[in-house]
Order: sequence, then structure tokens, then C-alpha cells
Amino acid sequence: MKDIKVVFMGTPDFSVPVLEGLIDEYCVVGVVSQPDRRVGRKQEIAFSPVKQVALKHQIPVFQPEKIRRNYDQILALEPDIIITCAYGQIIPKAILEYPKYGCINVHASLLPKLRGGAPIHHAIMDGYSKTGITIMYMDEAMDSGDIIAQRETPILDTDTMDVLHDRLSIMGRELLLDTLPSILNGTAQRKKQEESEVTYAYNIKREEEYLDFSKSSLELYNQIRGLCPFPGSSCVIGEKEFKVYFARIEKIDTSGKAPGEVLHIYKDGIGIATSDYELVLLDIKPFGKRRMLASSFVNGINKNDYIGKVAYGRKQ
Repeated sequence: MKDIKVVFMGTPDFSVPVLEGLIDEYCVVGVVSQPDRRVGRKQEIAFSPVKQVALKHQIPVFQPEKIRRNYDQILALEPDIIITCAYGQIIPKAILEYPKYGCINVHASLLPKLRGGAPIHHAIMDGYSKTGITIMYMDEAMDSGDIIAQRETPILDTDTMDVLHDRLSIMGRELLLDTLPSILNGTAQRKKQEESEVTYAYNIKREEEYLDFSKSSLELYNQIRGLCPFPGSSCVIGEKEFKVYFARIEKIDTSGKAPGEVLHIYKDGIGIATSDYELVLLDIKPFGKRRMLASSFVNGINKNDYIGKVAYGRKQ
């Protein structure tokens, strides 16, 4: 299939296996990625993971700030097909209508569920029992095009966002490579999305990081897993701020306890009352310190300084 000219659009780590699979099987004539950004305390310029792969393979890279205004260089490559995966911008109609075989998107959910930029986070946070990959034709709206193929995976009770992310990334590569021949030979089926079943997974907002202990233990457990390791959940106990990356539920009835009250300091964590049971924080990052197991943290504290204190999602 090296005679098929492919333009790939993607940005983060999730997109890398998909791009690498295309490079192995097809002629990738260009890569489009988000512009370079300054990161970290030193504000150093960082290339996106997709750009790094493209440069390694000596593939031209285009990084328009606004692709709807700057796409002539992309069309000049005369792609037969354009494939996107977590690119990060809405693709304009002029690009969508150009390739002979269309514009195809690799999306990390079972559409029409979880349209948007954070489907992996929300699949866990929202308590889904399964998710997967959708290969779809693109249109001008967000993740609303016709479905070509889907493959699903269960969400395990122990899955965190990064674990599910990596599983879906490989699944996306495999399903795309399995599906592309039917797209190119004209036998691919297409199914319209059922609008009545649409849910959304918008990019995570800062306020979604805060742990609200008036919620149930399961809701909080899912929130923590869905935001691990990035951006991480957060709370304040007393006057101390913490990031939280994993927890467990203790089936202790918390009726009559104030939501957020620290009930126990266990050998492995900090037990906090929720609306139903106790949530034990196991993997944390105290403000100004490194990420650590809570067992290490509790070994160095006076338990009485914490028991009875109330945890909040953010400083009051």
C-alpha cells in the first residue's frame, strides 16, 4: 500500500502507535501536529510526541496555529486519505472534502458515547463498564461522522487513565490497520450515529480535579482513577494540600459523620468519610514534595494531627 499517500494529523502520545503503524504500511507524505509549546518551569520549547516520530522518519511536519486559516501546504501534498487521531483542532470543510478516500478519525470511545477531547478520562470518571475505539468518517461537527468500525474493551476496577490510555492506543492502531483496506477498496460499511445516545467528554476543567467528599465513595474512586496520573485529583486536609492518584474503599458506614472527616490513619493510607463509606487515600503527593505511597507519608506524621480534621476539595 506504499502507493497510497497519507497525511496524518495527531499530537499526543496516544497518537504515536497509530502513526508508527501507518508509516510501516503506507506512504505517509506529511504530518500535521499542534504548534510547539513552552513547558515546565524553564519554559523550554517541547515538540509534540507525534512531531518527534515524524522527524525521526524524515516526514515533513506542518503546525498551523489555526488550521481553518492555514491548510494550503497540506492540500499541496495531494493526499489520497487523511487520518486523524487526537489532533486537537476542528478540521475545515476544504480539507474534509479533498482526499479521494476521505478523512478518517481514530477516536478513543464507542461513539456516539463520549464525544470530545477527554473520552478516556471520562470513561472511568463517569463509571462506564466498557469503552473502545471507533474508526469513523469525519464531518464538520465534533466526532459526529458515520461509524466504520468499532472494537471494545472492558474497564477494569483497577484501571487508571494511563493504563486504559495505553491499551486503547494500541487497539486504535490495530483496528485502523485492519479497517483501512476496506476503506480503500470501497467495501467499508458506514453507520450513522444514534443522536439519542450521544454523551460528551469535554476536556477536563480545573474544578473537576477537586474531590468533593459529599459524593459517594465510588464516585470519588472513579474520579481519582480517571484523573491518574494527569492532571490528578486534589484535596486539602487541614491546611495541607495533596494530589491524589489512587485510593480504596472501606465498607465502613459513615452515617452521622461529616463528609470529608478524617476517620482513620491506616498503615497504608488516610481514611476519609464520604456520603456512604470511607475512602482511603493510598497514592498521594503532598504539596511541595514528591509523589509517594501514603504508607510512607503516614509513617512520618502524628496521627492526632489529622484524625478529626475535615478534607475539602480546595482551600476554603
